[in-house]
Order: sequence, then C-alpha cells, then structure tokens
Amino acid sequence: MPDHSLSTPHTFHIPVMGTGFTIDTPLRVARYGISSAVSLVDDILIEQMRKFHCHKAGEPYAEITNRDEDARARRITAYLNLLDTLVARQVKALQESPFDKGSEIVKYFEMLPDNSPLKEQYQQMLAEPDPPKQSTLQDALRPLAVPGSIDVNIMTKLDRDQYHKGEKLPATQADAMSALRGFAKSSVSGCMILSAGINKRLYRYMTEFDDFFPDQNGQIKKQIIIKVSDHRSSEIQGRFLAKLGLWTSEYRIESGLNCGGHTFASKGLLMGVVLDEFKKKRGSLLEKIIPMYTTALTDQGRNTAHIPATFRITVQGGVGTATEHRFLQDHYGVDGVGWGTPFLLVPEATWMDDHSLKKSQEATDDDVFLSDASPLGVPFWSLRESASEQARKARIKAGKPGSKCPKGFVGFSTEFTKRPICLGARSYIKQKLALLEKSDQPPEVLSIIKEKVLAKGCVCHDLGGSATIPTGIDPTATTAVCSGPGIVDFSKIATLNEMVSHIYGRLSIQTSTNRPHVFIKELGLYVEYLRKEIEMFPLGLATNNASFLSGMRENLFKGIEYYQALASHLQDDSQKAFLAGLQKMQTALEPLVVDKAI
Repeated sequence: MPDHSLSTPHTFHIPVMGTGFTIDTPLRVARYGISSAVSLVDDILIEQMRKFHCHKAGEPYAEITNRDEDARARRITAYLNLLDTLVARQVKALQESPFDKGSEIVKYFEMLPDNSPLKEQYQQMLAEPDPPKQSTLQDALRPLAVPGSIDVNIMTKLDRDQYHKGEKLPATQADAMSALRGFAKSSVSGCMILSAGINKRLYRYMTEFDDFFPDQNGQIKKQIIIKVSDHRSSEIQGRFLAKLGLWTSEYRIESGLNCGGHTFASKGLLMGVVLDEFKKKRGSLLEKIIPMYTTALTDQGRNTAHIPATFRITVQGGVGTATEHRFLQDHYGVDGVGWGTPFLLVPEATWMDDHSLKKSQEATDDDVFLSDASPLGVPFWSLRESASEQARKARIKAGKPGSKCPKGFVGFSTEFTKRPICLGARSYIKQKLALLEKSDQPPEVLSIIKEKVLAKGCVCHDLGGSATIPTGIDPTATTAVCSGPGIVDFSKIATLNEMVSHIYGRLSIQTSTNRPHVFIKELGLYVEYLRKEIEMFPLGLATNNASFLSGMRENLFKGIEYYQALASHLQDDSQKAFLAGLQKMQTALEPLVVDKAI
C-alpha cells in the first residue's frame, strides 16, 4: 500500500507566517528536505515575488495584471510553478554535488535528525573505509535526498466576493476560491493547509480538481491539511470532506493563543489535553471516516484500491526546545512539530527587513502583545515597535487615522457601504468615529470602543513589508511583525543549520534563562485572556458570553489537573518548575469567577 503522506525526512515543518515572511521559504529550505508553507492571501505580493525570482534566476517573466482574466488564480499558479521548477533544479544540483565538507548534499544529510534511518545510512557511508564501496554507498544515498514539500495556506474565511462594474461575480471568483484554483492548477505536489474554520463552498469546490483525489496508484498529488484547535473540529471537518471523497492527510493542531499572527481562543482546551484526546481517538476517527470516504469515491467512480491506512497528526504553537519537541513525539505520538516564530531570526529561511529583525531580537514580554490590530476582529499578536505600529500611531497623531487600504483583502464590513470595506480603512474609521460621537455610551465604554477602532492596522499590506523592503519592491513599506510570544526566548541571528540543530538537541540557541514550559506558557496566556474578558464583561465589551467564559474557566482547571498528573512523565530536572508553574496559574485562576463580573 502506498504512503499517502508526503515523504519528508524531518520531524518539523515551518508553518505559514504572515504573507511575506515565508513567501518563498520553500525556495530556501525545501532542497534540504524541510517542508514549509506559503500564504496565498496576497496575490499582488505573489506576482511581485514571481517577477523578482524570475529575474534573479534568469527565467522569462510576463506580467499578469489586475485587468487580466482570472488574474488572482493565474498569478498563484504561475508563482507556484516557478517555485516547483526552481526547487527541482536545486534538488538536482544537490543530488549531483560531491560528498565534500560544506557541499549541498552534505548539508542535507548533516541536518537530518540523528535517529533517522536515513541519517544512519549516511553515517554508515562515512564510516566505510574502502573508497569504491563508499562511492557505491554515496550513489545509493543521492536519490534519497528528497525535498520537503511546497505547501500553501488558505485562510478559509478570507473569501471576499469580487465585483465588476458593480455586479457581484460568480462565487468561484471569490478570494479563497481563486486561491484554491490557483493551487489546484499548479504543478506542485504539496499540501493545502486550511485554517480559520470551515468554508463549505470552498470544500465542495475542491471536488472539481482531480489532483485532490487518488490516481490509479493511490497517490494523491495535492493533499489536504486541516488546522484545528480541538478534536471536535477535526471530526466535523474530516467527516465533511470524507463525504465529498476528499481525504484529510493531516490534522495540524495549533495552540489557540500561543502562536503567531491571528489567535483563535478555544474554550480553555489546552494543548496537552487536546493532544491526549487525539492520541486516544485516532483509531475511532479513522473508523468513522474511512467508510464515508470509500463510499464517496465509489459513488464518483473513482479508484478505491488504495484507501489510506492512517493520517498524520502534527502540532504547533510555542514549542521552543528540543526536549519539548521530543516529548510531543514520544508521549503523544505526533508525526511532526511546527516551528514558526524562532525562524524569523533565521535569514536563510525567512524574509525580515533590518528594522524588524533588530526589533524582534530586542523584544521583551512587554514588546509582544495580543492586539486589536486585525480588521478581522480576531486577537492578533503584534510587536509594539514594528514599523506598522509606528505608522498607525503617526496617522492618528496627524489626525488621519486608518489606512488608505491599498489591497483590501480583509474588507468585510457593510456597516456604512454596500460593498464591503476594511475596518482598518481610513474611510471606515472616519465614519465609525463620527457615529460614536453621537453615542450615548458611558465615557469609560466609549473610550475603550474608540481605542479598539483606532487599533486596526493595515495588516494585509504591511505583513508583506518584511519581503518587499529587502527585495527593493517597496522600500517605503511599514512592516507588521506578527511573531508569537516565543520570540522573546530567542535574540540571536541563527543560521539554518543552527536552528535545525537546536530543534534536534545538538545545540541550544535559546537565550532566555527563565522560559516556562510550552504547556505552562499557553496556560498563562489563557488565564490572562480570561481575566481581560471578565474585566470587559460588566461593560458589555467581552467577546464571549458568560456561559462560554465559565466553561473556559472550568476547562482550565481540568487542564491544570491533567498537567499535574502529566508532570511525572517529564524529566526530573523540569518537574519542579513545571509543578510550580501550575500552582502559580491555579492561584491566578481561582478568583476569576464570571458571576462576580455580571
């Protein structure tokens, strides 16, 4: 039976970060067997980067303009095809390079985890004393140096409808639908990561593209990854897709709060608790999905000779040490771990302009905050000293709050207009503030509401600044930095090899001396989130209702109880700090009673 998961020799992946940070990361790391994800939100940036890399690589370039038919999808297809071509070229050169110190193929094998069979095979080659035999072993290794996958990320809710001359275009022209089509028509054999919840029309649209279905050999060229924060969501989405004949190759568990960019707070369901549920219910989820999947394929007349035997489970969000990485693998049986924020300090892997890189290196706990910057109305990790934050404040000071909204990818409000506009747009903020001036809300409440309105940034454009400044595409861009809180634990620029070695425990580049365990950090973020929600509740400004917040509190206590039992499975030298952290969080949680705030 063929393996339905894309082959990768590493036990980590680099998740999507913003729109610009990982816009071409596959071009930087895929040849070393490392999988990474490209955001498909900003097709304007994608087209600019295609031009940049075509000129750099000597490839022909023909612009796809906004006026061209199906421009968004075609831009995405063209860019992914370019990445596919260039990565294939890199891999060929790597496989043909000599096994000399510092060569590409030596870098490939040296970066592998020490306990991988492929690394052991490489070590056997190095230990072979007979030159002809060693050469034979080298020849056997060359084709095994396979690349990591070129993955893409689609935020399912960013599915803005498109208009032409005032008329709404067909649903297939909406943003997420076009992004899906662009990926589906590309030559890439990779994964499509679906984040931010279910979008039924998008999921149904996948059935129109054969690459999402098994071929005659049972291989699926374009696989589906669902990003989830709890098991219930994975089952709902996995079953929905299975009934369409679509197989979910991976369930990617992401911390609700301890991650970069947008956060989606769950009802207090902590990472360890969620992982434990996945571990226990993996088999039952398979038993539910496989019959649905098989029936759907049969009804469609498709190949059912090679039904997948399993799926991958991965996790990401705040992991920062090799010990945590190994524990997640060993205790919960996850197939991989995502490492995002630390890679912002690895110029070989991600784009960061000089100002953003310096501010990220210097960041403290006070510099990284959960902001209201996102026009999506979802909490968003921001760096206080980012150029984007500085520009936002400068516009307010100049009496011109809000952005000119050059791209409008997150324009969803119809409060003042028939066509949706962005909550961060100058036109929206001007009208909203004027409306608030007429409000009879208490001054304290009105002040908070105004602050939230003014907090909105131009994230869909500014997140690309990390790439457009150093490439010269837009030297005047004001970069938004959306690193997770874990950025404070790393303050040194690292090479790709150093970061990979850190992940696998060959060295440590962590600079923080009092970093809490990833589970304790996430718990603390939830306690603080709950505290702020309760504080806003009597003012009528809480995001969630009383029932949700009470449930969150109860789940956090259950999570603490679970972690107290889990502590015995940790290394002896970390148990004491772990239990002390739990006690501290329990003490902070106890007075947070929702009823007292009502």
